[in-house]
Amino acid sequence: MSYEEHEPIEATVAELKPRMKNVTISFKVTSIGEEREIESRQDGSTHRVCDITVGDASGIVQVPLWDDSIDSIEEGATYNLTNGYTGLFRGNLRLNVGRYGKLERTEEAIEDVNMTVDMSAEEHEDDRPRRSYGGGGRGGGGYSGGGGRGNRSSSGGYGSRDSGYSDRGYGGRDRRGGSGYGGNNRRSRY
Repeated sequence: MSYEEHEPIEATVAELKPRMKNVTISFKVTSIGEEREIESRQDGSTHRVCDITVGDASGIVQVPLWDDSIDSIEEGATYNLTNGYTGLFRGNLRLNVGRYGKLERTEEAIEDVNMTVDMSAEEHEDDRPRRSYGGGGRGGGGYSGGGGRGNRSSSGGYGSRDSGYSDRGYGGRDRRGGSGYGGNNRRSRY
């Protein structure tokens, strides 16, 4: 499998669409939302997150900021984002700085922001292909079983008795005694 680099895309806020990569964009911070703490699902660490509203003459969009990047933003200031990307959060467009993005304050101020075109207000369909991790049953194929991807209520998933994967799947147990990606499902064999 080869890695394809994405050509940089210079865009205005109104030109943003879901799943854009390597976005370069300038915007003015119009408001800073309330900071909140969340716990990482991966390692249980606590992180600060804050949604800011940014815009230019074409429209506005929400940008989630994490941890120390929150402290470096000032309401009313203009910034340039390089290597940003867009995504969907609960069906709404978000512009993300990400791990490899760079957010720098610029001297060229954006004066006028079009507040009437809110790119984050429009609902977008997430048209990425979805895998089914539940349902299935005996002989149901590759992703059968009775559960999800290691969520707390899963019991089965990734491999049933007669699927292409073994009955023990990817192993691991969730907190309720079922299994994450298959595993030895003791609750139900079907």
